[in-house]
Amino acid sequence: MDKAETLLKEQLLKDQFDNLEKHTQWGIEFVEKYTKFVKERSEIETSYAKQIRNLSKKYQPKKNSREEDESKYTFCRAFLTTLNELNDYAGQHEVISENLTSQIITELSRYLQELKSERKSHFHDGRKAQQHVESSWKQLESCKRRFERDCKEADRAQQYFERMDADINVTKADVEKARQQAQMRHQMAADSKSEYSSYLQKFNQEQNDHYYTIIPNIFQKLQDMEEKRIERIGVCMKTFADVDRQVLPIVGKCLDGMTKSAESIEPKTDSQQVVESFKSGFEPPGEVEFEDYGQAMKRTASETSLSNSKEGKERPAGKSKGKLWPFIKNKNKSPKQHKEPLSHRLNDFMASKPKMHCLRSLRRGLSLKLGSGPEDFSHLPPEQRRKKLQGKIDELNKDIQKDMDQRDALTKMKDVYVKNPQMGDPASVDPRLSEIGQSIEKLQSELQKFEGWLAEVEERMPSKSDTHRRSGFFETQNNTTVSNNCAQDRESPDGSYTEEQNSETQVKVSTHPVPTTSTPEFDDEFDDEDTLPTIGTCKALYPFAGHNEGTIAVAEGELLYVIEEDKGDGWTRVRRNEDEEGYVPSSYVEVFLETNAKGAMTYI
Repeated sequence: MDKAETLLKEQLLKDQFDNLEKHTQWGIEFVEKYTKFVKERSEIETSYAKQIRNLSKKYQPKKNSREEDESKYTFCRAFLTTLNELNDYAGQHEVISENLTSQIITELSRYLQELKSERKSHFHDGRKAQQHVESSWKQLESCKRRFERDCKEADRAQQYFERMDADINVTKADVEKARQQAQMRHQMAADSKSEYSSYLQKFNQEQNDHYYTIIPNIFQKLQDMEEKRIERIGVCMKTFADVDRQVLPIVGKCLDGMTKSAESIEPKTDSQQVVESFKSGFEPPGEVEFEDYGQAMKRTASETSLSNSKEGKERPAGKSKGKLWPFIKNKNKSPKQHKEPLSHRLNDFMASKPKMHCLRSLRRGLSLKLGSGPEDFSHLPPEQRRKKLQGKIDELNKDIQKDMDQRDALTKMKDVYVKNPQMGDPASVDPRLSEIGQSIEKLQSELQKFEGWLAEVEERMPSKSDTHRRSGFFETQNNTTVSNNCAQDRESPDGSYTEEQNSETQVKVSTHPVPTTSTPEFDDEFDDEDTLPTIGTCKALYPFAGHNEGTIAVAEGELLYVIEEDKGDGWTRVRRNEDEEGYVPSSYVEVFLETNAKGAMTYI
């Protein structure tokens, strides 16, 4: 093997190492890139799961009365189920992220460290073997040059000896010296030859081992390392897909739950719930009776005549109170009462509670602004009031049962203490028993109060079989009592009603289509101020207590004058006689406006 061939092989081997080094480094970079890819996918799954959970949490029903009322509808329950399933769905994406991290990212990160260490070791061994061969080659070259030099020196020494031996002028000592020098050089050349020969054999053996054993083994290890790397990448890619496949059954169950909840929606049930929620319990009004205005033609032409006041129909009051007195039911009573001293009338006026405190502003109370309502729910329609009272009764029964259970438990504990004094003092339980007993008595008192209100509401609610209203516009209503007591501070917010009655004040309703007049509270000294003109008449469909200032008590079937129609706030201003006027809920009366006053309208 000549020198050129050896150098060529060494260069080729070195080039192969460089190529392998570049390729294996690229393989490591690919593993790092794939690890980064999986890590970003895991972060996306975590972020997506967090957003889905936040979305589900955002639309979860809040703990308030409105959300609790909505839970009775099937579509609301279906939406709640969807939110819960969506929350579980987000959990599966978190599982995907956790599995990607534990099964791929963590494993690849550890494998990368092992791969880099193994690659470094293999290339270190290869470079070490390469350096050893190069070092051996250099030593062989050194032995070869020394052998060549010694051979040349021996030749020169032999030639010099021969010249000295042929020269007759040279002494015998010089010839002997030259001969010894030549022999020494030959010996040195022989030694160099022997050394060169032995080292050459050694180098050839090492070179053979290098090219046929050491380097192939290193290349094989690098090849095995590369195959393991590729195999590990394939396993991770399969795991990448399996991680998603593992959660598919649970994701499918979540989707099935959403589908099942959607299929459970019942439109008819929900619509019936709406009906039950807003059912007022009011009975529909009866048929409107025919009003024969032709009877007015039988009246006398004179408005001041009192002779026909019994037969003629009373017409609505005009702008002045002076025109009302001919049509008052009690014909014996003069429209002008006997005048008393002004001081007496002023005392009566100051002692009595005014009927009208502040016109339209009285329709709103402080309770409406504060969002509070009466304890007996009298501001609600009958059916809604019945439901509220029933719910309150159920709540009180639960509280009573809870306290009774605690009392029974404490009683048993006291019995145990009595039988076994070492376990505790029986007297220590008495304060708690007394407290629970007082609580039960208080709750039972509250329960009786609400049960009384519920019984009152159920008595007043119309029966389901009663489909017709018993009274028309001209039906006789005798001895109908309506509460007009203002002692209780009952709130009258917009659109709220009350049905409470008492017997403190009774208002008689006449059989005539025009309301009867009662004794006025104010005397003639106060008759000079103008009153609002009547714009129609109305008939009370339901009783109204009128506890608040500015309202007026009416009885079912009572006929009143309308002096101000509903302005959109749910209240109508009416007048009973010259002095009694106030507001009533528009839904409690049936209004008949005069034709010259915005046409006939009916509020139900």
